[in-house]
Amino acid sequence: MWVSKKLSVLVVSFAAAFSLITPVHAAEKVTIFAASSLTNAMNEIADIYQDETGVKTAMSFASSSTLARQIAQGAPADIYLSANNKWMDYVFEQGAMEDDSRYQLLTNSLVMVAPKSYPDDHVVVNASWNIKQALDGTRLATGDPAHVPAGRYAKESLENLGLWQQAEPLLARANNVRGALVLVEREEALLGMVYKTDALISTKVKIVADIPASSHVPIEYPVAIVKDKSRKAVNDFYQFLQSKQAIDVFTEYGFGVNK
Repeated sequence: MWVSKKLSVLVVSFAAAFSLITPVHAAEKVTIFAASSLTNAMNEIADIYQDETGVKTAMSFASSSTLARQIAQGAPADIYLSANNKWMDYVFEQGAMEDDSRYQLLTNSLVMVAPKSYPDDHVVVNASWNIKQALDGTRLATGDPAHVPAGRYAKESLENLGLWQQAEPLLARANNVRGALVLVEREEALLGMVYKTDALISTKVKIVADIPASSHVPIEYPVAIVKDKSRKAVNDFYQFLQSKQAIDVFTEYGFGVNK
């Protein structure tokens, strides 16, 4: 009887110890909110990081504006990567981020894409371009300029190139840049303005024009840690995003990196 009781105590003690250990491992998961254009690169980086450290990540991809509003409202993110500075400014103004954690991580560029079947391999994007004729009854896909960074860059570029008045009524306004890319891939829009990194990962579109960088503000991707989320697992992944391994992945997908 005594042995049985002693064994029971050991089993209960082991179970209690295990229950204390398990949450520690569970707490190692890092939650990242990242702009849609980072989907492929960030998933690959997360896989590399988990293989090396055992730490899991939970990724949420959407328009930078959607993610910023969610973070400001208390969504359970640890790290935020935005596709422009405006929405990073917003979350900082809301007091939702750690003060000294902002870092300009990446850059990107804007291109005009068309389906692989599009008859022209190159278009000249200037004030004399007839967009309506080039679209052949379809629309020009891009992120919604009202809130999607890619759309804001596209609008600014079209304005500075003297094309906005012609282009505005022809826009297909997607909820994020990947949505704009899909419209072109499906040939629902024969042209689209997206990030070069998105164009490079698609097998269904081709780049028909590079949009001049001088026609819009620099496309920059800041990263920061969410307020009160600065713990070891989060800080380590934040640092890993700036490591050579991560930078090599970002570069492979066409991003420029902060020097």
